Amino acid sequence: MDNRSDIRDFLATRRARLTPEQVGLAAGGTRRRVPGLRREEVAVLAGVSTEWYARLEKGHISGVSDDVLQAVCVALRLSDDERTYLLDLARAARPGDRAPRRRRAVDVPPPVQWMLDAMTMSAAFVSNGRLDVVASNPLARALYAGAFAGAGAGPRGQVNLARFAFLDPAAHSFYEDWDTAADTTAALLRAEAGRDPDDRALRELVGDLSTLSPEFRTRWAAHDVRIRHGGVKRFRHLDVGPLELTYQSLALPVGAHEHALAVYTAEPGTTSEDRLRLLASLAATASPTAAVPPASTPG
Repeated sequence: MDNRSDIRDFLATRRARLTPEQVGLAAGGTRRRVPGLRREEVAVLAGVSTEWYARLEKGHISGVSDDVLQAVCVALRLSDDERTYLLDLARAARPGDRAPRRRRAVDVPPPVQWMLDAMTMSAAFVSNGRLDVVASNPLARALYAGAFAGAGAGPRGQVNLARFAFLDPAAHSFYEDWDTAADTTAALLRAEAGRDPDDRALRELVGDLSTLSPEFRTRWAAHDVRIRHGGVKRFRHLDVGPLELTYQSLALPVGAHEHALAVYTAEPGTTSEDRLRLLASLAATASPTAAVPPASTPG
């Protein structure tokens, strides 16, 4: 697929957020028509000609060496995730047979589900790059009960966390800081689009969200990227009240594609731990049929 517009917009938005002072250049007396660095300033910082950088920012990235791209990354002060994304865009722009295709359905290996179920005091789930939840333990399903029952739910009980965040009104009250959750969600999808631009289901998901959610459109246009993340999330759960949980996302190979294992835990000795324990108890007494994950999920 032609990803020149993604390359152009990504580089332009990264350039716009920098000032000459931030990169050690003199601001000069000329008034700038748009915020950020000029193309010629980025070219100087990267050690390339202005014409060459202008061509790169128009999306002509095929054939550019990784060393030169790394110099541009340094000039634009890209984060590690942003560097990875730009290299992914360059890789996708190289010639090849890259027709849109759907990933085949894969079975989550039983040991993965056993591992999730063994985490009785942690909410844990596995998701693919599109943020489809492909496996989960009872506490995760209890924590995200609104997503499993609402707009995030799809065929065969699958849940897509991006659809839940942007299309289900319940998400605004579930996430105490919905804006941050929405920023992260869009950035994760943007990174996946750089990794696998030919995934037809991903393109359809982005198209649906862009059509139905102005909040998603705004964030998608920002071209922010996130690959793996961790930190603290605060929830307002209908059954147990406010929860402050530490979470970590780890890479987990499933089938031919990398997935992410997300684990949510509460700090020992806190009110959140007591409430998470109560939620675990409620999950354990729930209907067994409601806790059975789908046997096969999109990869």
